[in-house]
Amino acid sequence: MKKLVLMREMLKNQEGTIKRVSATGEMGRRIREMGLVPNTHIQIQGRAPLKDPVAVKVRDFVLTLRNDEASRIYVEVDPSETAQDQGA
Repeated sequence: MKKLVLMREMLKNQEGTIKRVSATGEMGRRIREMGLVPNTHIQIQGRAPLKDPVAVKVRDFVLTLRNDEASRIYVEVDPSETAQDQGA
């Protein structure tokens, strides 16, 4: 069974599928324009030393998001790969 997590909570190299974007207004529009829409497959590429921003592979490119943006994107992941299950 899959688990729904915030993109902000995902681990490096973890993959998932975007299920919902809760951002509205200008931020929501920018997120959608970057291609972060439901049913899009993503992979976390890495994080800055202070955990913000996060680098995300979307289709054939990598973009970075601030944690406040990543906190508004819900991603379906394999539960065996979540930070809580790995003691992070």
